[in-house]
Amino acid sequence: MKHLGSKKLETDRLIIRAFAPEDAGAMFRNWANDPEVTEFLTWPTHGSVEVTKQVIASWVEKGGDPTYYQWAIVWKETMEPIGSISAVDWNEDICEVEIGYCIGKKWWHRGVTSECFSEVIRFFFQEVGVNRIWARHDANNPHSGMVMKKCGLRHEGTLRQAGRNNQGICDICAYGILRRDYEAENAVE
Repeated sequence: MKHLGSKKLETDRLIIRAFAPEDAGAMFRNWANDPEVTEFLTWPTHGSVEVTKQVIASWVEKGGDPTYYQWAIVWKETMEPIGSISAVDWNEDICEVEIGYCIGKKWWHRGVTSECFSEVIRFFFQEVGVNRIWARHDANNPHSGMVMKKCGLRHEGTLRQAGRNNQGICDICAYGILRRDYEAENAVE
């Protein structure tokens, strides 16, 4: 793998870029303070913008590490962050990354997350050189699985009581895509 860190990416409606300290207000307002957004996540709802500032400061501190992938999802229309996407884990031995994402409720069901995730998938396969990308979601949050399917990931199984989030111990649904799957689906004729 050729690690490139949180390189700036772009789609029709989005800029996907590293977080900056000045993003704290938008992050807190647009998603981190909303218990509906964090319901199935592994981190608690932020009680104040000070918590958000601390989180972003830790991300910015790691920003120079080429193996660190933590992006703000910026809505071009307002030029403010509306969510985040990251490589929450990676395995160099098998060239694999696990992706996690979160987006503000106002942007749910508008194709924003799948637009962002598709670009991150392209980046990891074409630029970083991974062989496998996977993601998981709480079995009680099927909308996240729909995003994964829309982005070409296949359901690989449900692991019973294999995760923990803000709801407690949960079943997790695992989805994955291999480089060969991606290349076959995106072949240029």
